[in-house]
Amino acid sequence: MPPQPIEHMRVLIANERPDRLADVAAIVTALGHEVIAREVDVTQVGAATARERPDVALVGLGVSSEHALELIDKIVHEATCPVIALLHAPDPAFVTEAARRGVFAYIDDDEPAAWRNAIEIVLLRFAEYHNLEGAFGRRALTERAKGILMERHSVGEDQAFELLRAQAREGNRKLVDIAQAVVDGHALLPKHAQT
Repeated sequence: MPPQPIEHMRVLIANERPDRLADVAAIVTALGHEVIAREVDVTQVGAATARERPDVALVGLGVSSEHALELIDKIVHEATCPVIALLHAPDPAFVTEAARRGVFAYIDDDEPAAWRNAIEIVLLRFAEYHNLEGAFGRRALTERAKGILMERHSVGEDQAFELLRAQAREGNRKLVDIAQAVVDGHALLPKHAQT
């Protein structure tokens, strides 16, 4: 079954041009979304992103591409939502640099009819990215826990994994939770392998 369209999103808009903030806000509202923050100042956008936790951020390329790139940096640094750059004219150099800084897509801001689908695609890709990032994190955590158990119990990799899995089953807990407990508590374990 195909995913349902996203009906209501919380959107942060950032642009150094206040007149463009109003134009973009009107388009976002017409699409059925809520504008939760409008930022012009680079020093405020990071705090607004952390405070408001938007679903998506739209960063407009105003007078200065450097200003827009700084806005992108601040929002991406908070890592709470995907960033979409809004361009009013083709600018391949800006798009390349924005991609390096973490923007997920760009939209021609003169074509609001295409915004809905572009935003939905970005949100789906962002969710996939976070799921993948989470999977890698869980894998790394499990590997660390296995290493600790291998060293402390003088067992091989398979046996260490089996210790984790058996404990998870016995306690009716997720394997990653057991791995986290091992990693968190390893400082409390004896310094040398038990004999």
